Amino acid sequence: MYPSVKAVAACDDHTLSVFFENGEKGRLDIKPMLDFGIFRRLRDDEAFRRVRVSFDTVQWDCGADLDPEYVYKKCIKSGP
Repeated sequence: MYPSVKAVAACDDHTLSVFFENGEKGRLDIKPMLDFGIFRRLRDDEAFRRVRVSFDTVQWDCGADLDPEYVYKKCIKSGP
């Protein structure tokens, strides 16, 4: 089982600061995804910054979202 995303913030370098319900926080690099499908839309900085928490994961206005388990596993955690 994985903790839900509690808050998310876009950073300048196409990374996300992610805060989880268990108190952990981390950084998620989105750059490797920017060449695929709907994630191409996130190359635009303004579109990328419109990230939000949706249910227990992250989602953008353009419809792109990430599997919550992926978000937790791929985040470089920096502790509580």
